[in-house]
Amino acid sequence: MRRKKGLLRKDSEEQSGGWQIIYSGFVLILLCFFIMLSSFAQIEEGKVMRFVKSFVDSVSILTGGLKFDSGKEVLPEGPGIIDKTDEMAELFKKFRVMRRAHKSREGIEVTFTDGKVVLRLADTILFDLGVAEISKDALPLLNRIGSIISKTPYHIKIEGHTDNLPIHTGKYPSNWELSTARAVSVLRYFIDKDMVSADRVSAVGFGEYRPRFANDSDAHRAKNRRVEIVIERGNPLNGKGSVDEKDREGGRKSRGK
Repeated sequence: MRRKKGLLRKDSEEQSGGWQIIYSGFVLILLCFFIMLSSFAQIEEGKVMRFVKSFVDSVSILTGGLKFDSGKEVLPEGPGIIDKTDEMAELFKKFRVMRRAHKSREGIEVTFTDGKVVLRLADTILFDLGVAEISKDALPLLNRIGSIISKTPYHIKIEGHTDNLPIHTGKYPSNWELSTARAVSVLRYFIDKDMVSADRVSAVGFGEYRPRFANDSDAHRAKNRRVEIVIERGNPLNGKGSVDEKDREGGRKSRGK
């Protein structure tokens, strides 16, 4: 019996030691991770941020700081870990500062996703009801926006959106015309004030066909009536963000002929 008890005790000790191996492996993995982070201390800060974001995305279901909340609305898009050396990130930061300083900040939204910055402006900030002429109260805000985007080389697309309530006037037979006219009004203001060159800006009207929310309440319809200023890296003319010198030279030769 003594010999059997000794064997049983020895077997149980060997089996109970498995958790120590697993724990040691986990500690070694963490140690390797922090050694990698410390080794990146001499590398550019932007590269470290991209590595951390990639690591977080690979091991997490949700991005840092987000949680599930009850409600029917989808959480608006927001930036992840942004490389602060990126010019688009700097543009996003300037718009955020501008929004905080504006009295009607609830009608202004800024997002930075997929390499582009989107500035959403509620229709009540820019226009009176059912018209496309920019209100005088909106001019200081547009001047501030224009001063920011005038310093960028990116293509700028201005989008007009409405809710699904029909409109039928002599000037605007439908929401298509109203949304397009509002987008063009903002575009013309930027061009007329020499804030943006005409070769890197465009305007489009989507009417009620790209809503952000279901048009099932006054609050949701109000959020769908908006103008979006989309700043993205590429330019439809040549995909480089601005018209290059070859294009300009070609244009001068064509005009000369």
